[in-house]
Amino acid sequence: MSALDLAKRLKAQFGDLLSEPAEFRGELTLNLADAEHIVAVGSCAMRELGFDLLVDVSSVDNYGDDPRWTIVYELYGVAHRQYLRLKTNVSEEKSELPTVTGVWRTADWHEREIYDLMGIRFRDHPDLRRIIMWEGYPYFPLRKDFPLGGKPTDLPEIAFTKSAPIEGGPFVTTPGGRDAIEREPRVRTPESP
Repeated sequence: MSALDLAKRLKAQFGDLLSEPAEFRGELTLNLADAEHIVAVGSCAMRELGFDLLVDVSSVDNYGDDPRWTIVYELYGVAHRQYLRLKTNVSEEKSELPTVTGVWRTADWHEREIYDLMGIRFRDHPDLRRIIMWEGYPYFPLRKDFPLGGKPTDLPEIAFTKSAPIEGGPFVTTPGGRDAIEREPRVRTPESP
């Protein structure tokens, strides 16, 4: 059975909650209209359609638009070797949706990372705490309104006490150059261009 056939079966099961399957570059996507139904849709995709592996969960910040965030679930069926992408939106006011850790255990760390770096909460998650930033850090670094240079912190000895510089900073690459090594910012010395 093809990924399109599987996507159509899922669409038939949930009707207007799911969009028609959209194909782009050989990949299929279904958009879920209401994020509150992600557990039911995910359970059906896993148990009835064989999408037994949650490859990834990621988030997109649509800063300036409403709803602000898009949560993207990348599914794979080991037996039938088909991929399917589920997308759903979450508004800034709510910034919460149900966890899918009860469907796919691999969602645990993915959801923690999204919470840590974007500030989106996953209701009923078994261990929703920061995974990269330290507890008590008041910001969400992957949001588009977070400055590239970072924000000052009042925790000396733990992190920078002032914003990191952008110009010539550790994440600024040099355009052009002979090869990737020459463009790599970590190999440049302060004297080199």
